[in-house]
Amino acid sequence: MATTQLAAQMYTLRDFTKTPKDLAETLKKVKKIGYDAVQMSGACPMEYSELKKLLDDAELICCATHIPYELMRDNPTQVIQDHYTIQCKYPAIGGLPGNYRNAEGYAKFAKEATLVGKRLAEGGMYFGYHNHSFELEKFNGRVGLATIYEDSDPRYLKAEIDTYWIQHGGGDSAAWIDKLKGRIPLVHLKDMAVRKGNPIMAEVGEGNMNWKAILEACKRAGVEWYIVEQDTCERDPFESLAISLKNLHAMGIK
Repeated sequence: MATTQLAAQMYTLRDFTKTPKDLAETLKKVKKIGYDAVQMSGACPMEYSELKKLLDDAELICCATHIPYELMRDNPTQVIQDHYTIQCKYPAIGGLPGNYRNAEGYAKFAKEATLVGKRLAEGGMYFGYHNHSFELEKFNGRVGLATIYEDSDPRYLKAEIDTYWIQHGGGDSAAWIDKLKGRIPLVHLKDMAVRKGNPIMAEVGEGNMNWKAILEACKRAGVEWYIVEQDTCERDPFESLAISLKNLHAMGIK
């Protein structure tokens, strides 16, 4: 078990990871900021063996990834092999493919995800699902995200709740985390602030979200990894990651 619980989502730094050389430098900067783990997403394509070397050189753990759902569904054996290479047990998808975003699609995905997750679990991996706000649209009185989790097997589909996007969709982040107790090893932390009447993404602790309630829910739910992500930043994204880390340390998350 890693001694750290905090990780940086590399999607935050996607503009600085477009080549292997850029990625190597960026990983070292993430380590210097104070993170010991990352979630790989949005970086340049490369062999997983080479990625492992870059992670090792930067002295970082890869706690999770974001990869295409179609790859998980159609070639789980490859996903398992790749993630063994980087010693990561949480392959996740960054969102529901567009063709599933309707009442029938949510139901179909829940069934498929159980089967895909079972195949990954047989190889020692856990299928993670990362939400946005569109999953909080209601179909026949139930939001799409509820269909995904209620109609899938909790042994095989795990949650990666994104706190900002839940609030953006009118939901309660702490309530969703509590609802998924026991199947939410990963959580994405980003804050919501308001600029000129519009919601924007902000560093954790710099916006208006109820972090006391959210972090207490994470502890109750058994969250393993607190992953800091900020899709868009008003300042330098490296500085944004540093501010979130400092604030989370002050909140007692190490």
